[in-house]
Amino acid sequence: MIKKQILGGVAAALSVALDAAASMGAAHAAEPVKIGFIATLSTPAGYIGEDERDAFNLAIKQGGGKLGGVPVQLVIEDDGLKPANAKQAADRLLQSGVKLYTGVNFSNVLAAVVPSVVKSGAFYVSLNPGPSNFAGEKCDPNYFVASYQNDAFHTAGGVAANELGYKRVVLLAPNYQAGRDAIEGFKRTYKGEVVAEIYTKLDQSDFSVELARLRSLAPDAIYQFHPGGTGINFVKQYAAAGLNKSIPMLMPSFSMDARMIKATGDASAGAYITGIWSQDFDNAQSKAFVQAFKDAYGRVPTDYAMQAYDTAQLIGAGLKATGGDLSKAAEFRAALRKPEFASLRGKFSMNTNQHPIQDLYLMRIEKDSDGGLSPHLVRKLVSDDKDAYAQLCKMPS
Repeated sequence: MIKKQILGGVAAALSVALDAAASMGAAHAAEPVKIGFIATLSTPAGYIGEDERDAFNLAIKQGGGKLGGVPVQLVIEDDGLKPANAKQAADRLLQSGVKLYTGVNFSNVLAAVVPSVVKSGAFYVSLNPGPSNFAGEKCDPNYFVASYQNDAFHTAGGVAANELGYKRVVLLAPNYQAGRDAIEGFKRTYKGEVVAEIYTKLDQSDFSVELARLRSLAPDAIYQFHPGGTGINFVKQYAAAGLNKSIPMLMPSFSMDARMIKATGDASAGAYITGIWSQDFDNAQSKAFVQAFKDAYGRVPTDYAMQAYDTAQLIGAGLKATGGDLSKAAEFRAALRKPEFASLRGKFSMNTNQHPIQDLYLMRIEKDSDGGLSPHLVRKLVSDDKDAYAQLCKMPS
């Protein structure tokens, strides 16, 4: 009798313990996966981070607060376009247990964040920059890029310049990692004469010296990369100097996105841009996204917004494969390496260095039926583009 009572008590205690463990597990499963979203939300370039944040949030809202069926929570930090700020934010979030990151939109800032993140065993999925060093020798199994490798739009720029018949070209870009990647990428495919390479400052606002030099050099065209507020100032001053009448401008799409076109008025009319997406893309998912973004935020989405939305979908594929358990690192990586989602840009796959394989296009900024300006697709420039650095990446398993 006593033995039965003891066994009964043990069974009851065990049942209570199992119920408690199950309850704790369910509570843990219900907790949202925190995503560290470090972006430039202030400074003149803040609109870029705003578009990225809003598009990423749109994907979450459309999923009912989830990505890939897994509840998520964005933990947003403004880096103020300062690498030190971004690193401090990442270190702080890592200490609090955040294991998944995105949001950074400048290469010099990304360089301060990624090493800390991947060294800790956490994941970083880039929604904009794809600097050459992380695409090649410094590639890492926990680092993915959902947008492009930095050179891509610029190698397409070289192809476009050849096709447009520009024999003598001047190149301009800020003197930082993405700017240097831009010029090297263009030169990789351009067959004409590079008359000069002009490096500017990342936060430069007055280009009078550079414009005077351009006038004296008199090239067939210029290829320029200046994102955000710097690019707005450059294009305005270029047009004010009358150079747009005599020297055509070719640039990547992030040097004249939808917000920049609006800010520059007619100054960008007739310019050619290269990129991976345009608002007039004829696929169902892209059309639905453009309309949903307009409805939600009252403005046209930029390329940055498109990339952020696709990044959210890519992350969702990883979360779906793991049920939101990021300790299942191999499963998360496998899902991102062979993503299953409908990209807004159409074809999308991952190269061996975990950077996209995708098509590149030429667009021209022209008047719409309502009198406004926007990029219009001219033609495809490159099919299934792969970056040149993948061969240098010895990806650890």
